[in-house]
Amino acid sequence: CFSLTNTINMATQDYTEELIATAKAIATRGKGILAADESNGTIGKRFTGIVPTTGDTFGNVENNGENRQSYRNMLFVANGFGKYISGVILFEETLCYGTKGGDDVEEKGTNVQNIEAAGSIAGIKVDKGTVDLPGGAPGEKHTRGIKAEPTENGWPSLAERCRKYYKKGARFAKWRAVLKIIDGTISENAVTTNAVELAEYAKICQDNGLVPIVEPEILMDGNHSLEVNQKCTTHVLQRCYEELAKRSVKLEGTLLKPNMCIPGMDNETRNTVKPWEIANATVAALKAGVPPEVPGIVFLSGGQSEQEATVNLDWINKTAAERQQATSEQKVPMEESDAKMQPKTTTELPWSASFSFGRALQASALRAWQGKAENEGAGQKEFLARAEANSRAQLGRFNGNLDPSFGATGIASGKSAYQKNYTY
Repeated sequence: CFSLTNTINMATQDYTEELIATAKAIATRGKGILAADESNGTIGKRFTGIVPTTGDTFGNVENNGENRQSYRNMLFVANGFGKYISGVILFEETLCYGTKGGDDVEEKGTNVQNIEAAGSIAGIKVDKGTVDLPGGAPGEKHTRGIKAEPTENGWPSLAERCRKYYKKGARFAKWRAVLKIIDGTISENAVTTNAVELAEYAKICQDNGLVPIVEPEILMDGNHSLEVNQKCTTHVLQRCYEELAKRSVKLEGTLLKPNMCIPGMDNETRNTVKPWEIANATVAALKAGVPPEVPGIVFLSGGQSEQEATVNLDWINKTAAERQQATSEQKVPMEESDAKMQPKTTTELPWSASFSFGRALQASALRAWQGKAENEGAGQKEFLARAEANSRAQLGRFNGNLDPSFGATGIASGKSAYQKNYTY
């Protein structure tokens, strides 16, 4: 719904109270974010993999606007999803669906209306993808989208787009920075460039009414150990918050979307590391790098399976004593399977630790749907089951395969979603 236009730079309005209220609402305990911001190309790849035909050939769900909207609508009208989902990140096409006015018209489209009707908040992906990092090693990237790109397939400046997104109902934004561990470290060029871009993006978003999600994602690619990931995550977070402070970004009106600390996909411990070990490393990195003023941390799933992402989130939200007990005994302490949906009262975390999952909320739903209208109910059942499971994990009350919220059928729950050099 957006075109390249020349607009007068409007005086900055003070959105401070609204930003803080929005961030706090998204960080509500027991709730998290549905990341439904896949680009048209990425959702096409998802459609390609859901309906098997013959042999190794997959995919007869056409990637067109009608099918994309049918799939997203299935999620956004699922009965009661707002009980577990506080925010939904959208792609431009999805945000604007059903709008009829121009760029400067204050108008909410069909999807935004459905999201708000469920008691959730609409957000928007504002970055324009990653490109090779100047002077960087092979595989190192930085993200585009702050400056205008005045070409046929370009875009307006981030500030201009944020103003338009706000008018269309978005109240928070997401910008993904991608970092890669190479030979046990991340180069200072990559760390600094991405930290600066994230901080500039965050400031522009707040100046225009959008809560920025700061997302420095360390990819799972490589053979690095859990300890190396923890060290790199700590450093990246510390640098991000140094740059945010330089620009006077209001931390109470932001959210953080980091990776969990996990060994690289090619590391020999990748399939044997325990969830409480991942949780201990992740919590340590966050405590060393994230100021307590940040209201919420919403983890990306980063290619973990639905099951793995939920279990790891649950252990992050369990108490330090529970993690210590599991470390000592090397087994999961059993809880009552009907534990009430209440948060752990003795959690030591200064922020809400929740989820902003895409593939880890949608994989089973997508496979159940299969591009067929008659399967919408089955797809919604899977989506709601995953949403409830992650809600319980945010409270530290998820009990794995025995949990009634684990999944309706779990048809994709244990399937890895990892893709090397993942982009969307």
